[in-house]
Amino acid sequence: MILCCGEALIDMIAEPTVSGEKGFVPHSGGAIFNTAIALGRLGVGTGLLTGLSIDMFGEQLIAALQSSHVATTHIIRADRPTTLAFVELKDGQATYSFVDENSAGRMLLPEDMPDQLPGISALYLGGISLACEPCADAYAALLDRHRADRAVMLDPNIRPGFIKDQTRYRTRLNRMIAQTDVIKVSDEDLDWIVPGPEGHAEKIPLLFRAGPAVVIVTKGGDGATGYLADGTEVSVPVQKVEVVVDTVGAGDTFNAGVLAALDRAGHLSKSALRSLSADDLRAALQLGAQVAAVTVSRAGANPPWAHEL
Repeated sequence: MILCCGEALIDMIAEPTVSGEKGFVPHSGGAIFNTAIALGRLGVGTGLLTGLSIDMFGEQLIAALQSSHVATTHIIRADRPTTLAFVELKDGQATYSFVDENSAGRMLLPEDMPDQLPGISALYLGGISLACEPCADAYAALLDRHRADRAVMLDPNIRPGFIKDQTRYRTRLNRMIAQTDVIKVSDEDLDWIVPGPEGHAEKIPLLFRAGPAVVIVTKGGDGATGYLADGTEVSVPVQKVEVVVDTVGAGDTFNAGVLAALDRAGHLSKSALRSLSADDLRAALQLGAQVAAVTVSRAGANPPWAHEL
């Protein structure tokens, strides 16, 4: 089973009301939550480790996970509020305003992390949970504790506005990258992690030097490129859709497609990822692009079920 570790929250999206004024409607979301939902719908054994409130929004998130066949065994419930993300959509692109102080997800501590993870073969981490403290330290501690015998994929999804102490964040993120087998970054993430005027061709080897076996760089409408430590490079285009409704959850769904393809092919282990072939990497990127295309063709983070592919 793949354990997705990180935020689950409520996206408050403005929609017209019966009076004609806009009101905010609660939708289940969060980067790591979206990836878990997408994996569950693709038929991959998946669980979510996060902190959830016992309030009505926490119950909404639990129900959404269960309806998409995501295990909730590792959910940590607390009498704290749910993180809310107020979403504004302009031309299909989302901007967010977060309400996250003292939330059930943010206030996780290292001692809250499980000592044992029976049945878990891979870990997926990322999102704003790696920037917001104290939960960022909790997820770093989880990785320290359990990465030795499990495949690890990391998508930092860097949002500078969440980073209060850049030195602490960089130190923690660099340590986590060193413990990662697959790292997925956007082109903007790559330039933030490895600052400087050099091109991506010069920056990719620096990521490999840190420790990962596979590096994936997404470039929006220009598709995605995967790299192996031996210099192999594989690119796939985005899959065209008739209408892009919005891009909410597209990257999260892409990650699920990559993980699902690797898992189904038996490549989601530390040893297998170190010997991954170009064809195996291409197949993973292609499934990521396919499921992301379905997501952008409909409103919100609504990943496809396996039968829709």
